[in-house]
Formats: sequence, C-alpha cells, structure tokens
Amino acid sequence: MNDKRNMRRKPLREQNLMDDFLFDVATENLEACKIILELSLGIRIREIRWKGNQKVIHNLPGKRGIRLDFYVVDDQGRIYDVEMQKRNVGNIPKRTRFYQAIVDAPLLKSGEQGFDQLNRTYIVVICGFDLFGLGKYRYTFENRCLEALDLPIGDECTKIILNTKGTNDAEVEPALVDFLHYVENSTSDNIPEECDGRLKRLQQIIEEIKDSEKMEVELMTMEERDRLIREEGRSEGRSEGQTEGKLLTFIELVCKKLAKGKSLEQIAVELEEDPSTIQQICDIAAGLAPDCDAYDILNKLLEEA
Repeated sequence: MNDKRNMRRKPLREQNLMDDFLFDVATENLEACKIILELSLGIRIREIRWKGNQKVIHNLPGKRGIRLDFYVVDDQGRIYDVEMQKRNVGNIPKRTRFYQAIVDAPLLKSGEQGFDQLNRTYIVVICGFDLFGLGKYRYTFENRCLEALDLPIGDECTKIILNTKGTNDAEVEPALVDFLHYVENSTSDNIPEECDGRLKRLQQIIEEIKDSEKMEVELMTMEERDRLIREEGRSEGRSEGQTEGKLLTFIELVCKKLAKGKSLEQIAVELEEDPSTIQQICDIAAGLAPDCDAYDILNKLLEEA
C-alpha cells in the first residue's frame, strides 16, 4: 500500500498541463491563457488582460473567498475564469455556482442600483474525467426556461465543463479534441502534424517552461518546503499533537486576515512567513466546501503531505 506522505510531485519535464504546478506557471503567460481560452471555447479573441491582476477574490468578512487558476477579461469586456480539475472531488456544479457569485460581486460598486455593469462571464472547468458520463468533450450550460427550452433567461453567464476523456470526436472541432488530449499528455509527441497552429504555439511555451532552470529551481524549492513540513509533522506531531496545534492556530490567523481583506503579501509580512505558504492554505481552502473552517484546511493539508 502506497503512503501518500511519501509521494512527490513529478519532475517538471514529466508534468502535463493537468498538473497544478505546470498549469499555474503556464497561465502566468497571457498568450498561453488566450490560446487555452480560444481552443476551449472554439472562439477567437483579439486580446485579453488580467482582471484585477489577482487570482484571489475575497468575500465578506468571515466568509469564504476563492483562488482562481486564471481570471482575465477580453477587449469586449467578457470575463473568463478557467479552472483545472485533475480528480473528481465532487460538487463541481455547485462550485461553479459559488464561483459565479464571487466573480460577479466585485463588478458592481457599492450603492449601484442597476445591474447593467455585470459583464458577460464564462466559467470554464477543464476536467481529467467525464463528470456527467455522456462522453462529451464539452458540456455547455446556460439558464433556460423549462417550459420553453429555446428561451434563455439572458443573465449572460455561461458555464463550460470540458472532459479530456470525451468520445464524441465527430461532434466537436478537432482543435478541441487535440487540445484536451494535449492537456493530459503535454509533450511534442502528442502534437498532431496537422493540428491547429495555436496548439503548436502552446507547446512551444510549455517547452520553454520545462527547459527553464528557474522553473526547475522553483519546483525543487516547493518540494523542499513540503518535505520540511512533512518532517516537522512527523517529528513534532507525535508529541501530543504540538505541530497540528501550531498549524491550526496559524491557519486560523491566516483565515482571519484574509477575511479582513488583506493581501497574501500583507499576511506574509505580518506573520513573518513565506508568501507561498499562505498561498498553499488559500489553494486548499478554495478546493473545499464554502463552509469549511480552519480544522478542515488543516486535515486537508496533513492529508496532502
């Protein structure tokens, strides 16, 4: 039986876009984001820019915020939130509902009476599994009237669930099929000779990342930090749960400061901690239920260690 605590991240050269580290690094590149959007949605976009230049959106004090994989707006004001989901941990439909609400909330100023300033929004989840079991590469959802299915409510929010395990090749554009296969196996060997030129460009960006000594060092640094956390948990945690208690207190402090609207950088300075550690806590919280607490985050942290 494999011990999850002994599991390590794959070397950078072996990672795929489905893996968190490579996807996070790749989507720091706006060109890569644009390609992913175009291939996922089957559209063309003239240009995009960061929305608010942040991936973390805070909710009301004491309520849960979210960390987005990437969050951009195009030249026509359309907002895109794209998430990568490697494993089926459940509740994705309600998570997209929560994401929609949190993404919408900052779009209106305090006291604004109308809702015309709400942008058209697309929430995209790329899954390494078939969430609905119908073999579709792409599942597109909009709110419609049950009594007249051709009547949309017009809220201008579209949710798209992509499935790398799709089988309906004849029903979708080849560029989507090639892209989703590439997400699972991000190597030059998985780039068809006659594929869309945008996918070839995405592969070039991925290769540059995999060849980067800086990115390799960053991955190794993350591995070392995680190893130290595991070692600390094994050596001190055996003694009356001291480490777990310290971690729980630390997580509670982070959650309280996030609820007050403080940035990751501010929290890191105030707690004299590396920003990546604060980010790790935010990432775990974003993957849990909206009503999760510090104890839930601690358990998930120890589980992943």
